[in-house]
Amino acid sequence: MSPFILFTLLFGLGLGTMMTFLSSHWFLAWMGLEINTLAILPLMAQPHHPRAVEATTKYFLTQATAAATILFASTTNAWLTGQWDIMQMTHPLPTTILLLALALKIGLAPLHSWLPEVLQGLDLTTGLILSTWQKLAPFALLLQVQPDNPPLMILLALTSTLVGGWGGLNQTQLRKILAYSSIAHLGWMVLVLQFSPSLTLLTLLIYIIMTSSLFILFKFNKSTNINTLATSWNKAPTLTSLSPLLLLSLGGLPPLTGFMPKWLILQELTKQGLPLIATLAALAALLSLYYYLRLSYTLTLTLSPNNLTATTPWRLTTLQPTLPLSVLATSTILLLPLAPSTLMLCSFW
Repeated sequence: MSPFILFTLLFGLGLGTMMTFLSSHWFLAWMGLEINTLAILPLMAQPHHPRAVEATTKYFLTQATAAATILFASTTNAWLTGQWDIMQMTHPLPTTILLLALALKIGLAPLHSWLPEVLQGLDLTTGLILSTWQKLAPFALLLQVQPDNPPLMILLALTSTLVGGWGGLNQTQLRKILAYSSIAHLGWMVLVLQFSPSLTLLTLLIYIIMTSSLFILFKFNKSTNINTLATSWNKAPTLTSLSPLLLLSLGGLPPLTGFMPKWLILQELTKQGLPLIATLAALAALLSLYYYLRLSYTLTLTLSPNNLTATTPWRLTTLQPTLPLSVLATSTILLLPLAPSTLMLCSFW
């Protein structure tokens, strides 16, 4: 792909997301989502592999369905209330339809089945964009709508945390594991959305940092399944020794960064008089922790059989950029002490 075309597509990605961020009218927000989707489709199909084309087709059909449903919900709201403003989504019928459409767009369970299949067909760079940047515009709409249907939101969130935990248990492909991890984290974000939007924003920010570090780590090691993780020691011993900390941070273990959002969300749910919901969410997090531990075990405690030549790549200078990985890995491991200031920053937004 030529640099000019790549720049145009990335510009379209940013333009669509920013248009959704800045719009107060449903039609402009819908246009931003469509520009965003159309810009990422050529990036997804760019490898020209049948699996990539299949994933692109699935993603297009899913996103087109979600976008059409969003337009239908906003039109229905305008018909019933006379308002096109995003903040004026007040009627329960279009609000419920809109929530289900946005759940389909970001991959919340039980509307999640497209996400693992699509992510499995992409390369790790495009998968990173799909797992992080593509979540921003739908979450901007969710934060503005402020839904009045708490049972539906809690049901979607708890289902996502459970499905994200159960679904990743028997997976061997790293991209599918990251997809189910994304579903589980989305459940945590939506669980606290109606009680503390700033906490949802904080969870999304921390999730993007942690997931980006893992995607870049797997790309650095050229790993796509669990078996290839066993060769990581030969490529980057120091990075491999730090990798379990990244995985355990994604699982939410203290004193790592990933503990921060889970801790604050459980605290907020308890304050809202929902101890049972908090307990179920905490138990669902243990399911996700299992496959993070399995990846940690494969990375650090197993060695692939090699000859002498194959054990020396770490002595050679790598041509891959390491600054983004070092910054994101450090943030994933060490940001927990900054929890108060990070939460204050998100509350200003």
